[in-house]
Amino acid sequence: MRIAFVGKGGSGKTTLSALLTRHLARSGAPVLAIDGDINQHLAEALGHTGAALDAPPLGAHVRDIKEYLRGTNPRIPSADAMIKTTPPGRGSRLLRLLGDDELHTRHVRRVGDVPLMVTGEFDESDLGVACYHSKLSGVELYLGHLVDGPGEYVVVDMTAGADAFASGLFTRFDMTFLVAEPTRKGVSVYRQYRDHAREFGVRVAVVGNKVTGEDDLIFLKEEVGDDLLTHLVHSSWIRAAEQGREQGELEAHNVHALNVLREAVDACDKDWPTTHRHAVDFHLRNARAWADDRTGADLATQVDPDFVPGPSALGGRADTHGPRRL
Repeated sequence: MRIAFVGKGGSGKTTLSALLTRHLARSGAPVLAIDGDINQHLAEALGHTGAALDAPPLGAHVRDIKEYLRGTNPRIPSADAMIKTTPPGRGSRLLRLLGDDELHTRHVRRVGDVPLMVTGEFDESDLGVACYHSKLSGVELYLGHLVDGPGEYVVVDMTAGADAFASGLFTRFDMTFLVAEPTRKGVSVYRQYRDHAREFGVRVAVVGNKVTGEDDLIFLKEEVGDDLLTHLVHSSWIRAAEQGREQGELEAHNVHALNVLREAVDACDKDWPTTHRHAVDFHLRNARAWADDRTGADLATQVDPDFVPGPSALGGRADTHGPRRL
């Protein structure tokens, strides 16, 4: 199952991404964390200290990722003809979560007990000329070619605010958790997400964070209604961990909240046809808006009309090795 954490900057979405990922990993579930935020702090939230994490960023290797994923798909003659929204078809390489394949081997690094991939930061050559969504191309391609099975989890810490709606990436998830503080600013992003998500049938649940008392909880219930799934209380354990002095155990209420999040994800039905239909729709939008002109090709022809990714599509061209223990 693919899980996104979104919210206003400073809401705690990176912290919750890390908490849920570690919670899943410690239960023995196959899980992969992806840092898709413009501010790359997920490794630190997972407990990484010292030198920068030695993880080749997806955003710096998008062409190589395209070359690998296109496989022998006859509708994609080259990596240059492939864009971030190009959907898989017959001949494309489909991925199993943490499989023993070229992409996972290159880009996954372990932080404690959690496998992690990162999109990468802006570098000097990007300043003033690049959009951060170009960095997310690798994530979008990865999720578009991933066949995740029952009891497997991908947790993505997304960029702050409603920026995810600038691409079709927001439709790639089975569940989106919107982290909201009990303030007017804290719930403002929720309203943007709610309206866009309803248009595409995207599941969004609100997770209250930094709740200090009954007044905070009442405020969240009044503002987001039934979309409020659960909440975390102010945590001295989290504050200590953020200061590099993790000790003891996470508070019982917050552990319960993480269990509620997992139960909500596990209750989702995996809908491969709908996910693929959204992917094709956004690919055609991008083709018409800019990609046909940029590539000099009709990218609508990249859509394989008789193909839907999913377990039934795994075959000779798929990398079907089971989860890789790092």
